[in-house]
Amino acid sequence: MTSLAPSPVTAARPGRMLAVLLSGQVMASMDGSIVSVAAETIRAELRAGGAAVQLVVSGYLLTTGVLLVTCARIGDRIGHRRAFLLGLAWFTVASLLCGLAPGPAALVAARVAQGMGAALLTPQIFSLIQLHWQGAARRRAIGVYSMVLALGVALGQVVGGLVAGADLFGLSWRPVFLINVPVGVAVLLAGRRLLPRTPVDARVRLDPAGVAVLSVAMTALTVPLIFGREQGWPVWTWLSLAGGAALLAAFARHEAGARHPLLDLAALRPAGVKPGLAACWIVMGCYTVFLLTLTLHLQSALGFPPLLAGLAFVPYALGFGTLSLTWNRYPARVRATLPVAGPIAFAAGAGTLVLLFHAAWRPAGAVPLLVLAGAGHAAGYSPLIARITTLVEPRLASAVSALNATGPVLAGVTAVAGLGSVYFAAPTSADGLLRVVAAVTALLAIGTACAARVVRAAGRASARADD
Repeated sequence: MTSLAPSPVTAARPGRMLAVLLSGQVMASMDGSIVSVAAETIRAELRAGGAAVQLVVSGYLLTTGVLLVTCARIGDRIGHRRAFLLGLAWFTVASLLCGLAPGPAALVAARVAQGMGAALLTPQIFSLIQLHWQGAARRRAIGVYSMVLALGVALGQVVGGLVAGADLFGLSWRPVFLINVPVGVAVLLAGRRLLPRTPVDARVRLDPAGVAVLSVAMTALTVPLIFGREQGWPVWTWLSLAGGAALLAAFARHEAGARHPLLDLAALRPAGVKPGLAACWIVMGCYTVFLLTLTLHLQSALGFPPLLAGLAFVPYALGFGTLSLTWNRYPARVRATLPVAGPIAFAAGAGTLVLLFHAAWRPAGAVPLLVLAGAGHAAGYSPLIARITTLVEPRLASAVSALNATGPVLAGVTAVAGLGSVYFAAPTSADGLLRVVAAVTALLAIGTACAARVVRAAGRASARADD
């Protein structure tokens, strides 16, 4: 097959195409958290031990995180459309196996298979957006994509609570997974009809050495981050983290000289890309740990049932969604300042919320602060990742997609492992939440500094273009 030039989507189908892609993203994002609400029921009905339940919850995230970079490159090799559809089919079948699992071992294996499908389909979504949308249309598409990416975790908690609590057809927790099957089949049929053929370069090869080194490195990094806290951070977790970091450095050196790099590091060379990605990862990691710890506080300290705790984040979702869908219409000068203003607004909303309402939840005061935090989150991510796509050549779309997919996963598990330990080590839930939000505020200050570097670099580039 020869290399094909990417083309913008036709005017007749962009909305339906984007709906297909984002439906796949919703399914993959939700399944990272949807099972958490049903974990206790699964444990009781399958007579599963604590380790098995933890693997049911975390095995999906672990598998996805390890394979994202490799699967992004597979999209270049076989075509992003084909990789998306294959990943979606795999994910759907694995969801069926999860729902039919007769015991904990089968459920863990099916969850790992689900993670493999998610790892194959999700990087293709951002690659397809980069390749087939241009200019303002791309910014709009990325705004909607960002909203789905960030809110999928929270949506998973809400949907998980609704489905598990309803005990549909007397199936208890199983519809939490089975709900993916009809949705997956419908999206698969629509995708075959609506998604365009994508560029395939016959020269692309997978780098077996790179795949091996990166897979071991990611496993060594994510396993202790996911399981270390509950085991009290034994010596093996620190050795694993150190080994993973060393292997990641070795992977970067290998890729710099590889004939067929798994992750083309040329995507990081344009000015502003590295600090921009760092800012995006920080914002997404802070969101993940803020969502987790506030949800735990609402349930453990304030007595919220799981479903109500999930619904408490609806104002956050409204703030995030509103800004994600409208920032593209703002004047250029306002758009340029959003990546810097966003983390500040996120920190202000989250910090004030926790200071005022950690002891007693007052919706009238909490709602506007959650809206502000959500809008700040969106402002700190969507405009920035959209800017990064304009700095990188189209041939590197899969590399940007891999970095954009893998970075938030690592940032999320790192934030949950580190700041989650801070939360659980505190004498009370309120103290833990205050400490976490203080740390989140400090991290967001770093994210603001990174975003400011991107804005300055963009300003210098614009000035040179005017000259």
